[in-house]
Amino acid sequence: MTEKQPRSLRDLDRRTRLVLSFLPALALLLAAVLAPLPFAVAQPGITADVLGEEKGKSVISVPRDEESDEQAADEQGRLLLTTIAATAPEASVRLGDVAGGWFDSRRAVMPRAAVYPEGESVEEIEEHNASEMKESQDAAVDAALRQLGRAPGSVDVTLRLADVGGPSAGLLFSLGIIDKLEGDGAGGNLTGGRTIAGTGTIDGQGKVGAVGGVPLKTQAAKRDGAGVFLVPKAECQEARAELPRGLRLVPVATLDGALDALSKLRKGGDVPTC
Repeated sequence: MTEKQPRSLRDLDRRTRLVLSFLPALALLLAAVLAPLPFAVAQPGITADVLGEEKGKSVISVPRDEESDEQAADEQGRLLLTTIAATAPEASVRLGDVAGGWFDSRRAVMPRAAVYPEGESVEEIEEHNASEMKESQDAAVDAALRQLGRAPGSVDVTLRLADVGGPSAGLLFSLGIIDKLEGDGAGGNLTGGRTIAGTGTIDGQGKVGAVGGVPLKTQAAKRDGAGVFLVPKAECQEARAELPRGLRLVPVATLDGALDALSKLRKGGDVPTC
């Protein structure tokens, strides 16, 4: 005859079995929380004035009369290229990081492949970004000189900007080169004394291309004093989604279009908007 267990012990056994039945699921959940995920978490990065200096040297150097430089400096304004700051390529991004980024408008969760080349080492990624920046700078110089009616290579242009990679500064570099060489063509500057920020790739023919992280870049622009943001036309909708209050969006598709918009801003004309 088997002795019957007390009710309290039977209840304890049931609870134990219930807990044990959930252990595999809990283990999977814990593994998911701790496992690295193929994402990067980004936030607004630095801005850099392409008309200014970095470490005591001009970001853009071109042959120009010193007296003209001194006169232009009085109303120079600023042309800010914008960046995003993403988790390092070797960093482990976990479920908690991703969840936090989804609910924080100051951060964005992006596929890692959209930020860094897939399957490459940290050193290879750095080389890739540096190569993209160099190609972007070369295209920016060519586009600016063509816009001014000068042959590529006719002017010795030097661009200096450390710690920034990728091609998204192309438009701002072209505008900065034009400003340094000829200003607005009437003795003034392209900015009209404003702080103008923007982003966009550029090719040698002056076509402006889309980039990533536009909402974060508008935040960086507003934070650093910009009132106008030049955005690739194809990304107007994305830029509007989380636009900081007081920042004016100006869509551009070409370098010529960007210069036309800046001219209208200086003269109080009808400036396109997103």
